[in-house]
Amino acid sequence: MAKANLVSRKIEISKKGIIKYQLITYCFINDIKLSNNELDCLTLLGLQGEYELSVFCTLAVDEKIFKTSQTVRNFLTRAYKHGLVKKKGTNKKTVNLSETLELQTEGNIILDIKMYYVTKEQ
Repeated sequence: MAKANLVSRKIEISKKGIIKYQLITYCFINDIKLSNNELDCLTLLGLQGEYELSVFCTLAVDEKIFKTSQTVRNFLTRAYKHGLVKKKGTNKKTVNLSETLELQTEGNIILDIKMYYVTKEQ
């Protein structure tokens, strides 16, 4: 059996931090490249759940994540194509994080992620 070095950490972070960490992990594993602003935008969406699209775009600008509502809309379209967000409706579209991300955003959250790398012994 191969020997392994185990790194174990227990860290208490904010709800915003744990949502962002889950997003970073998902994007890393699925090789999706996002900027800090884009991650912050998705984190904001994860904090509150479903939003009416225009309200969310205004909120993201108010939070100084992006400078214009159009920039938020452009990013959400790109995030939709990557399967990160879900849009519903025709007149008053709503937007929220996709269920395929399997993010935990409510209640007490403990992440137990185990990653490993095994060298090939010769």
